[in-house]
Amino acid sequence: MRLDKYLSLAQIGTRKKVKEYIYRGDVRVNGDVICIPAFDVNPSKDKIMYQEKEMSNIEKVCYMFYKPQGCITAKQDENCRTVFDYLTDIDTTGLFAVGRLDKNTEGLLLITNDGELNHLLMNPEHHVEKTYYFWVFGRIDAEEIRRIETGMDIGDGEITIPAKIKVLTTGKYSVLREQMRQEGCYAVKRNLHREEVSSGYLTIFEGKKHQVKRMMKRLGCHVVYLKRVSIGRVVLDETLGKGGYKRIDERCF
Repeated sequence: MRLDKYLSLAQIGTRKKVKEYIYRGDVRVNGDVICIPAFDVNPSKDKIMYQEKEMSNIEKVCYMFYKPQGCITAKQDENCRTVFDYLTDIDTTGLFAVGRLDKNTEGLLLITNDGELNHLLMNPEHHVEKTYYFWVFGRIDAEEIRRIETGMDIGDGEITIPAKIKVLTTGKYSVLREQMRQEGCYAVKRNLHREEVSSGYLTIFEGKKHQVKRMMKRLGCHVVYLKRVSIGRVVLDETLGKGGYKRIDERCF
């Protein structure tokens, strides 16, 4: 087994972080400093040390977490509640979130100790699809759909790869306001009764920073609700309720 893979399974960190530790000489195998991530190790025979602590092959785990609005994707924070504050009855040592969701974005977040899984799902080269349910102020017509589905400029020289969109609802805010409120849209402080709003599903195949919101902004739309509902084949279990979580089988990926 590769040394970097073994260390990621032993809850040291993500694949990227593990490589950094190896390169700077923090890892020893049978007493020798090894600076090669691809170095072959036998966990049942070799003595593998990280910062003078012997590693053991820890079982891979993955949890589905229904992230609510208002908490941040971090291990700890002095000012805000974090997603890990909700994981009250499990040992979170070595666990980390796969990717991030903004503070006011809710939905599916994966928590794991598996660096390889993180690499599989987050590496842009793998193009794993991520689907979001949205509400926006603005109308999404055929031209906007074309731009989304052919790739679009979202600023700072970044061009998205083609995405998929399904518009579910378009209408006046005055008519759809109660539905939007019930579904958790952010508070609207201005008088926008005559404004048009739209809802739907957007599927992207990459993970640029704030990508969905930047795409919508380029279309002249303002996001007031965003929920990630799936990553690859893993679909959010709505019965968990916001803040709920459960262990899932990694074979579902």
